[in-house]
Amino acid sequence: MELRDTDRALVQAATAVAKLRCRSQSHTVASAGRTADGRVFSGVNVQHGTGGACAELVVVGTAATQGVTALETIVTVTDRGRAVSVPCGDCRQVLSGHFPSLRVIIGEPDALRVVEIGDLPG
Repeated sequence: MELRDTDRALVQAATAVAKLRCRSQSHTVASAGRTADGRVFSGVNVQHGTGGACAELVVVGTAATQGVTALETIVTVTDRGRAVSVPCGDCRQVLSGHFPSLRVIIGEPDALRVVEIGDLPG
């Protein structure tokens, strides 16, 4: 799928959070999700020796606290916003279970594209 201007803005939102908040070993990944009506929710991962939470799931929880039951698009960035990443296997299962038509932004920063959650590579 072709990248929309709103998709580019979502990548910028996740990148801004990564640059601002991913400054320790506890927070290394940022994610941003958008609803169909344009609301954006962001979050960072939480790492700890006993486990942690992925940034994508933090976004889902943050959106839920605002009454959001459907996300349209999500993106995850690493390396303080210099790279876009695909959700891990566990997150894919949660995201596809809750949002089966979720659009996911993936790819190299200069060649981003959008795929549906069920069509993610590897």
